Amino acid sequence: MRVARFDLPLERLRTYLPEPTVEDDFDVFWAATLGEAQEHEVLLAVEQVEDHLTLVDTFDVTFAGFDGQPVRAWYSRPAGVTEPLPAVVEYLGYGRGRGLPGERLTFPAAGYAHLLMDSRGQGGQWGTGGDTPDPVGSGPASPGFVTRGVLDPHEYYFRRLTTDAVRAVDAARSLPGVDPRRVAVVGNSQGGGLALAAAGLADGLAAVTASVPFLCDLPRAIGLTDSDPYAEVVKYLSVQRGHEAAVMRTLSYVDNVNHVRRATAPALFATGLFDTICPPSTVFAAFNHYGALAPETPAKAIEVYEHNHHEGGDTYFVRAQLAFLREHLAGA
Repeated sequence: MRVARFDLPLERLRTYLPEPTVEDDFDVFWAATLGEAQEHEVLLAVEQVEDHLTLVDTFDVTFAGFDGQPVRAWYSRPAGVTEPLPAVVEYLGYGRGRGLPGERLTFPAAGYAHLLMDSRGQGGQWGTGGDTPDPVGSGPASPGFVTRGVLDPHEYYFRRLTTDAVRAVDAARSLPGVDPRRVAVVGNSQGGGLALAAAGLADGLAAVTASVPFLCDLPRAIGLTDSDPYAEVVKYLSVQRGHEAAVMRTLSYVDNVNHVRRATAPALFATGLFDTICPPSTVFAAFNHYGALAPETPAKAIEVYEHNHHEGGDTYFVRAQLAFLREHLAGA
């Protein structure tokens, strides 16, 4: 059911700049987390698969993610092209796995090498499944992934998934036929959130696109919308009374307002003004803070779909995204 606009008016969204809730050890926490992951050789297996497509070659990739744990991905590229190509690393929406080879052909059809990262433990809510388990357990949690291990940032599910996302960039740069100087990260919803996290944590990205991104301005998101996945936190705290301070501290380590301030790559965002899942003010919070701590302010733009919900611009955004990537991945 379509709802009325519930968030700030557009003129206020464009200037909405909440104070970041960032812990003093934020940079140390992520440097240590990624340093431990990078002790492992990144590519574990690359094997070509028969996808019955004549214009695309597809490979089943396994790379070392958080703590060296294996993460699956599909690597696709235009068939018969041997020279190094710019690469697009894509992250998936909440609850979806990488599915079957050949499902997502936009980027190889546009001439890019494409690495589609599986989301550990997900793939059971929609789509055609996933292949990467999450071998790490947690204490009590509400259904979903947002509260798994949420009392401790070191045990938190999205610490692991974010680390996988950064390691996917490392894996893409190591794949045969990829120009490591021209790598972009992209995603929608949860995938958009992971793209923004990678923008702040992975060095040397050429471009970033994030449509209706998740995990932005978490204090506002949790208090503003009653839609899942953010509602999972409210459900959890309604049972685990008294843990709000610990939960909000953990969430601050994955809040993309904190990650994107450190980003340096050109970025294209998108939001829908009717979106109750990732409210537009939370997207604008990340957009307005993007690159704030960079030595030079990176180029950034946001597509606003005034009458759309969480679908955002859908294929209209894909068109804008491809034009943006062509501009920023064309050079050497």
